[in-house]
Amino acid sequence: MNLRNILYGFGAWAILFTACGNDNPSETPGLEVAGDVTILLTTNTRSHDLEWKAIDFSKKNNMSPTTISLDPTVKYQTMDGFGTAVTGSSCYNLLKMNKEDRTKFLTETFSDKDGMGHSYIRISIGCSDFSLDEYTCCDKEGLENFALQSEEKEYVIPILKEILAINPNIKIMGSPWTCPRWMKVNNLTDMQPFDSWTDGQLNPKYYADYGTYFVKWIQAMKAEGINIYSVTPQNEPLNRGNSASLFMGWKEELAFIKEGLGPKMKEAGLTTKIYAFDHNYNYDNMADQKGYPVNIYEDAEAASYLAGAAYHNYGGNREELNVVHNQAPDKELVFTETSIGTWNDGRNLSTRLMEDMREVALGTVNNWCKGAIVWNLMLDSNRGPNRDGGCQTCYGAVDIDKSYKGITRNSHYYIISHMSAVVKPGATRIGTTGYTESGIMYAAFENTDGTYAFVLLNESAETKKIALNDGNHHFAYDVPGKSVISYRWKK
Repeated sequence: MNLRNILYGFGAWAILFTACGNDNPSETPGLEVAGDVTILLTTNTRSHDLEWKAIDFSKKNNMSPTTISLDPTVKYQTMDGFGTAVTGSSCYNLLKMNKEDRTKFLTETFSDKDGMGHSYIRISIGCSDFSLDEYTCCDKEGLENFALQSEEKEYVIPILKEILAINPNIKIMGSPWTCPRWMKVNNLTDMQPFDSWTDGQLNPKYYADYGTYFVKWIQAMKAEGINIYSVTPQNEPLNRGNSASLFMGWKEELAFIKEGLGPKMKEAGLTTKIYAFDHNYNYDNMADQKGYPVNIYEDAEAASYLAGAAYHNYGGNREELNVVHNQAPDKELVFTETSIGTWNDGRNLSTRLMEDMREVALGTVNNWCKGAIVWNLMLDSNRGPNRDGGCQTCYGAVDIDKSYKGITRNSHYYIISHMSAVVKPGATRIGTTGYTESGIMYAAFENTDGTYAFVLLNESAETKKIALNDGNHHFAYDVPGKSVISYRWKK
């Protein structure tokens, strides 16, 4: 059912989205339209399926102590989107599904008309720890040997094409876990060849060649009909221990951007955005790496090639996003990875929904991020496929059972869906005034199609009657305790 037609037919809507434990992918969200505003509500239980409901604009509600007023004159960042990582493992699992079930799931996830409208995805340049094997696109020395490999050709590209057929406007970010091994040295002091997938550093003599490697990869994906919106120079550059990894301190990344990646992309006429860093808020507690992207920005030439910086949340506090924004307000911020797993009770929705909404979905956006991307879209019931030395305790945004039929949606699927269902690419985060209380967190947006969007987290155990006011409309809804609610309505 076309949600845009419903929206304009009734003047305004928001969406009600309740958490589900239903493992049957043939059961799809249903839509009930009975008024002006449709709400998307997720509680911290798995007692309901995905469900759309509507409420009426109120003509009787007066301003109350729990009224939140939108202020579109106060503008913050413009949004790029929300989504998940479409890894080799995710694509492998998706292709194990029968085509009808897969199309249904991808439509529910990525369609802006008939689904949740996920709008930003991240893929690896070469392998990640959630690949079927270790590889780069140029394992044999010499860039004349560059070629997309079997994982891209047989798994990733076919799934990307199916997603693009559903949502042609999806944004795609690429990140490498390692450069080709022949470009590695053990360290920048000894400069000995380092033939290992794990650890090592990029030999400075290959800065230009590695920049060309990125260009060739972007062009090869373009030849497949896949536009790459953004890249990061290195996934987790301070992590030496992943199954495929490369250490790249800020001075090295600055030099690579300045001498290789930036000039080569400019020379090729590419407009793909480059985001520095792509790692943790706390810089892995390395004192000499603190403020990593800001250090790079201090070099005017390197900074000229950068759109901004990317962050993960495996260490530190999201307040670092505000710190970096305040130091470089002209540069963008994006949140590019977080995981759930056995270590953080990752499949317990009552535990994860509140924290993930607070720390990832709303928390990053309220700290200036233009987008938020979580880790694997889909893993199997054994948390794979994955690579030795990588994360073997991670869950997916959704997990699929051994029959490749039954799907369990986890907190990451819900938090991304809450944002993407109502906050569309190009939306501007706007100001709010009024009701605040401990345990209540929210953000407001103005979409480019003449609608407002509003997402609210109620971490308290009590139902809260929250009223919204945009200057023309005023309406209220009883938001259950331990829940997330998203609204969208026409101005």
